Amino acid sequence: MTDAPLTPLTLPADDAAQAWVADRAEAGLAAAAALAQELREAPPSEALAVLQTWDALMLHLGNVAAMGSLYGNVHPDEAVRTTAEGAEQDVDRVVTELSLDAELYALFAGLSAEGLDADATRLLEKVRRDFTRAGVDRDEPTRRRIAEIRARITEVDQEFSKVVRDDVRTVRVAAERLAGLPEDFVAEHPAEDDGLVTLTTDYPDALPVRMFAEDAELRRDMTLAFLDRGWPANDALLRELFDLRHELATLVGYADWPSYDAEVKMIGTGPAIGEFIEKIADAAQEPMERDLAVLLERYVRDVPGATRISPSDALHYEELVRREQYDVDAQQVRRYFSFEKVRQGLLDVTGRLLGLTYVEVPDVVTWHEDVTVYDVRDATSGAELGRIYLDLHPRSGKYGHAAQFTLTDGVAGRQLPEGVLVCNFSRGLMEHDHVVTLFHEFGHLVHHVLGGHGAWSRFAGVATEWDFVEAPSQMLEEWAWDAEILASFATNADGEAIPAALVAAMRRSEDFGVGYRVRVQMFYAAVSYLFHLERPADLTARMVELQERYSPWPYLEGTHFFANFGHLGGYSSAYYTYTWSLVIAKDLFSAFDADDLFATEVAHRYRSRILEPGGRRDAADLVSDFLGRPYTFDAYAEWLAGSA
Repeated sequence: MTDAPLTPLTLPADDAAQAWVADRAEAGLAAAAALAQELREAPPSEALAVLQTWDALMLHLGNVAAMGSLYGNVHPDEAVRTTAEGAEQDVDRVVTELSLDAELYALFAGLSAEGLDADATRLLEKVRRDFTRAGVDRDEPTRRRIAEIRARITEVDQEFSKVVRDDVRTVRVAAERLAGLPEDFVAEHPAEDDGLVTLTTDYPDALPVRMFAEDAELRRDMTLAFLDRGWPANDALLRELFDLRHELATLVGYADWPSYDAEVKMIGTGPAIGEFIEKIADAAQEPMERDLAVLLERYVRDVPGATRISPSDALHYEELVRREQYDVDAQQVRRYFSFEKVRQGLLDVTGRLLGLTYVEVPDVVTWHEDVTVYDVRDATSGAELGRIYLDLHPRSGKYGHAAQFTLTDGVAGRQLPEGVLVCNFSRGLMEHDHVVTLFHEFGHLVHHVLGGHGAWSRFAGVATEWDFVEAPSQMLEEWAWDAEILASFATNADGEAIPAALVAAMRRSEDFGVGYRVRVQMFYAAVSYLFHLERPADLTARMVELQERYSPWPYLEGTHFFANFGHLGGYSSAYYTYTWSLVIAKDLFSAFDADDLFATEVAHRYRSRILEPGGRRDAADLVSDFLGRPYTFDAYAEWLAGSA
């Protein structure tokens, strides 16, 4: 440990990136191996020192894995991405070997918790549980098979993600078929030499086309292309992934993968996932039917005799209802949300709320010129808290959705927390939905930074139960809906702030359709859960059945949404966590004064009791400490029932 100021990581120039990734991986793996050997041959006599050595070992591995995951998803050079993916595979292999090391397990099993503080005791319990869940107590042939399975899972998961990332499809149309799309969108998509305009399935193209294009065939073509990304390559990969996960779970004593995966989450058991999905689906049934009736009434005016709304038309007609019945025109709304102003507004709002200052670092080396970098400081003390990277526009070879990636986990006295926000937004005007997404994802980033100042890397940042991770980010979305807050940065080309009356109308229109959007989420959650539980031979057929059961939209013939459902990788059987977290987020937000979202006392309490502890306590205890009571379903149920 040292009292010297910690400094952020120095990233390599483009021509040195591949060597830097390889060298950093080699050094990190070597340091971890040396510490593991020390624990085997000459372990410290005190339990605390053993835990400190282990945590240092895992920090080395975490640094390599984080670098591998980030550079494997964002670096423009495919060779660098491949090297980074290899580093991530190497870490997974080493973690598997360590977790199956009976000698190391015996060391931790024999430690006494006497004299350890609460955090160290919690760490000891977690380490012991990790060993047993890994299968360290199984016979040698079983442990060998477990190692093989884990290595292959990593490979398959990476290949699945790579297929999704790289499969950007295009729709080419005559310029006149862009009628209905915003003027700036049309200007940014000029016709090529053959007179056709190229549109891609990246979000800045796909979402406006599906929302605004008057040409129903264009909307259908874009939806077909968007929903079919990753097919057919990912069908076989996913079936293999589900089989491997099931085999792994059963080898270590669980009935199935969801049961294994849920044990370390708030929900506790696999069957509870199915019960939760049904509970939410039932609660959303009446609101869904109510709003679908309104949507269908508008739809049949243009499509006489229709009894259901095509998925390719859903966004468009939802936009028409909002425009015609709620006086909200998304094309008018987006004129208030220029990207540069939104980005600065995000920093201003979160800085004020959480007591932070962001200092841009303009000359730091990054992996792409689009990336902006900020040092994060405490607004009161000026203390350096970490560094964040914002990589917010699409490009070839880049991760295609929105997520926070770790660069380094923060540990007091060892290294600063550094995180990366990876999104794919327009460089010009943004849809308000994307503004909300930006606030959401930034919530993960500040959680990572503020939770990165404890003594143990195991509990750094968002290292809490996975079905709580989304709650702080979902709650932060509320700040992107407040009229006074939006007026501070949402201005049109003439400098006029977005009117409060328009924001109120936007909120009312957003509440329209909550029921059917929740049911879409339950469709996704059911795919995530039941594909892992049942491992169907025909994924498409089972998806169609689940879509009919849960989704408001009928199946669009010829599409295979699951093939690009990236959460089947990282979230595996637990996509339900988005809604589980939202239940908690609604309860967390109830503690704030809707008329003063920056109230100092509650904001400070939120920072200190929810974000800063990281994973040092169970999520339920963090929430109870903040609210002064256990969390309930009440706020979510009220929101769902009262929507529209």
